[in-house]
Order: sequence, then structure tokens, then C-alpha cells
Amino acid sequence: MSDLVAVVYPSEVKAEEVRQKILKLQSEYLITISDAVIAVKTEDSVKLNQLVNTTMTGAVSGGFWGLLLGLVFLNPLLGVALGAGAGALSGALTDFGIRDQFMKDLASNVKSGDAVLFLLIQSMTSDKVLNEIKDAGGIVLKTSLDEEKEQRLRDTLAAAAQAKAA
Repeated sequence: MSDLVAVVYPSEVKAEEVRQKILKLQSEYLITISDAVIAVKTEDSVKLNQLVNTTMTGAVSGGFWGLLLGLVFLNPLLGVALGAGAGALSGALTDFGIRDQFMKDLASNVKSGDAVLFLLIQSMTSDKVLNEIKDAGGIVLKTSLDEEKEQRLRDTLAAAAQAKAA
């Protein structure tokens, strides 16, 4: 079962910096994530910066399959066009990982300019991951962690904020 963690950062740049650290830790097998999305609150909306662009992925795979079908029916250009269009449409309608509406609703509660990093974590080595991201700070907005792990995460991030303030 995966755990959801949502942490608020003062800017999209800071949230992206932490996401890149998390991806680096994943390549070192310290954490396994299913999804990592940054939601940025603007004056009138919430913009999602997805880790996986499903529209582009759908268009590429649809174009490939369309090309193959087009070759069978001796019209590869029409096959690519139809396949890419169908793939892009199905990709745009696909909601991968954390539900988009859930993220938009939660991020709409933060102040304008803030960014929320949403992580869907399958597994992690808590002490090593927290040690790597503790300097980034942030405020825990929501988690599905048990109370002990959530409190440890809150304390770690709060300690970084106190150290910066001192």
C-alpha cells in the first residue's frame, strides 16, 4: 500500500529541488515513488506540474501503433496522424497516480505563490530519506502516514525552518 505525503514550499523552485532530490534517492533505492506532482497556487487557479506527461506519452505510443497499422493498410501517414490523435486524447483523459482533482482541491487552500509537493510513496528507508531532505524545510499539509511517522516528518521539517530562522 502506498502512502501520500503533501508538503508546502514557498516556491515552485524549492518544491522542484526537493522532487529532484527524491528522484535521486529513488535511483539509489532508498525510496520508491509512484507519483511526484508539484501543484502551484496562482491568484485564480492551481497549476499541476506532473512527473509523467500522459498526453505526450499517449501521442507517442498512439503514433507508433498508428504507423504500424498504416503500413498494413498502405497509408502510414494517415495511420500516424490518427494514432497520435487517439493516443493523445486517451492520455489526456488518463489520471495516473494521485487524482488531479484531489491535488487541486488541497492546493487551493494554500497562499498564492506557494507550491505543494505531492508524493505517492510505495516504500522508503525513512531515516536516510529524511536526513537528505531535512534542510529543505517545508510544512506538512497532509499525509496518510501513521501518527508516529507523520510526527517525525513534521519535526524534521520544522527543525530545518527553526535553524534557518536562527
